[in-house]
Amino acid sequence: MKVAVVQMNSGEDKAQNLSTAERLLVEAAERGAELAVLPELFTYLGRRRGHREVADAVPGTTSELLTRIARQRHLHIVGGSFLEIASDHERLFNTCLAIDADGSIVARYRKLHLFDVDVDGHRYRESDTMSPGEDVVLTKLGDVAIGLTICYDLRFPELYRGLVAAGAELLSVPSAFTAVTGAAHWEVLLRARAIEDQCVVLAPAQWGRWGPPEDGRRTYGHAMVVDPWGSILVEAPGEGDGVWFAEVDRDRIRDVRRSLPALAHRRLGTVC
Repeated sequence: MKVAVVQMNSGEDKAQNLSTAERLLVEAAERGAELAVLPELFTYLGRRRGHREVADAVPGTTSELLTRIARQRHLHIVGGSFLEIASDHERLFNTCLAIDADGSIVARYRKLHLFDVDVDGHRYRESDTMSPGEDVVLTKLGDVAIGLTICYDLRFPELYRGLVAAGAELLSVPSAFTAVTGAAHWEVLLRARAIEDQCVVLAPAQWGRWGPPEDGRRTYGHAMVVDPWGSILVEAPGEGDGVWFAEVDRDRIRDVRRSLPALAHRRLGTVC
């Protein structure tokens, strides 16, 4: 399976962000990808006061764009994430949709772990505007089982072990890592999740400045795909929109699990 990870520098112009995402998904399909994954918050990355204004219901503007592209291009899509307004019209979620190549929504994952931290001189509080999800989500796109996660989830290995225990072969991690945490932790955490869970990790990313210029906030870039041995199959640079491709060999996943059967050697239960 040829997969594509998308790198973007989303801003506060939702229409422009959607246009960029469509252009990059079309490029992925035209270059032969069967599955493409967008980054976290690809529709809007900006000030909190804009969150409610840009949030979408499902179905809504964002889901309709993704399902249309999937159907027209016969492309499986993991829709990064966007701000979803719940049916109660009160709560906002950081939501990822998985779209089958026929244009149907097959899964919805709401980010479990919210980024409430103080790093690099900045205060981040996703919980100020977002609510956490409640469900671990494994789905199938085509005949491949893929576990859905988002960004800060990467620091919680029990989530990934639960996904692989349920049958995941691919793990998606659409992200907007900060420049400081990305430089220190992005690659090592992605490779660790791939190695310990013997899965292919798909990690699209945001890059560059976002929010008010005076705040100096930056995302790290370096979208990548990592194989179950921990080898980086492809890595984007720290700057630049684009699409990066890799071949996912499911036989390679099975070979690694057979030759180094760590998953079969678990002693603390099926999810440990």
